Amino acid sequence: MKLSSRIKPISYLKAHAAEIVRTLNEHREPLVITQNGVAKVIIQDIESYEQTQETMALLKILALGTRQIGEGKVRPAEDVIKRLRERQEAR
Repeated sequence: MKLSSRIKPISYLKAHAAEIVRTLNEHREPLVITQNGVAKVIIQDIESYEQTQETMALLKILALGTRQIGEGKVRPAEDVIKRLRERQEAR
């Protein structure tokens, strides 16, 4: 998907809002809206947005884990499991 083929001026958005919403939902491709010839916003369907947010969250978790490994802030899984079992037995 090339964003360059999905660029429309804000006047187009104003005049064709319902059509744009329908197209976004059908094709799941974002649309760049320009104002005075400058890209200002990107609009997309809600499912694509939610998927993007979920992907970003997972990537942040992965980056955090990678950083913690690099800093040596890890424990063997066996130790963690043993500690959790001990806590549960203490209840």
